[in-house]
Amino acid sequence: MGLFKKTQITLEMIKWEHSIFALPFALTATVLAARGIPALHTLLWILVAMITARSCAMAFNRWADADLDAANPRTSTRAIPAGLLTRQFVLGFTVMMALLFVLAAAELNRLTLYCSPIVLIVLLSYSYMKRVTRWSHLALGLALGLAPAAAWIAVRGTLDARILVLTAAVTLWVGGFDVLYACQDFDHDRSVGLHSLPQSVGIPAAFWAARLMHLTMLGLLCWFARLFSFGLPGWLGIAAVAALLAYEHAIVSPRDLRRLNAAFFTMNGIIATVFFCFVATDLWLRR
Repeated sequence: MGLFKKTQITLEMIKWEHSIFALPFALTATVLAARGIPALHTLLWILVAMITARSCAMAFNRWADADLDAANPRTSTRAIPAGLLTRQFVLGFTVMMALLFVLAAAELNRLTLYCSPIVLIVLLSYSYMKRVTRWSHLALGLALGLAPAAAWIAVRGTLDARILVLTAAVTLWVGGFDVLYACQDFDHDRSVGLHSLPQSVGIPAAFWAARLMHLTMLGLLCWFARLFSFGLPGWLGIAAVAALLAYEHAIVSPRDLRRLNAAFFTMNGIIATVFFCFVATDLWLRR
């Protein structure tokens, strides 16, 4: 198999299009930190950092979980278990993405460079959290939740405590929908001894935990809006996020998991994008 074909399979394996999950929240922090559109150099390297960081994390996850994926009927067709890619190739891709991420951090400012190893540790450690704790969903949430804080540092070169409210909101948002997604692997996780909230407390209780996470996330977004003095468009963005989350929770239930699929993931990308668009509009109108 040629390098181009391997790369194509790798991009499919890591679902690179799902980079949109955290990217709009990073862009939200970017425009707030810059009080508008940042310098092109900064914006470019933020995009490179976001894409390479997520690609590194996802490839490492597929490498670390290859044996577990092979034993799970839902994931047995992924690239490594299916024999489409070797573990060595995927590990090499992971290292390459990590190096590009550090390069992007170095191109931004000194603090982003110093923080880049910490970010990589958080991103890569998630893959092992399900082996030791039922709260691995929040570890994944934190991996994505770091995006707005990192983007703020990339623009300002310092950290503002206010942006950590958005980090907490994103952490709970991702954690909540990952709890729902993990319900699909309830039987498999229990049989092989993996930890997850659904496996620990049962699917109905896990649904309530996800709802609580998302309600708390909305509360944090309201706090965030007050901290940055949002106008009407910003508040409408939060209302739109609330409506979309309500729709997500309406189409799945503990007795019907059929819609926990790619479309469900796409909806989360829409949520992040809608929030960014409303906040960017709010900032533009206030300027």
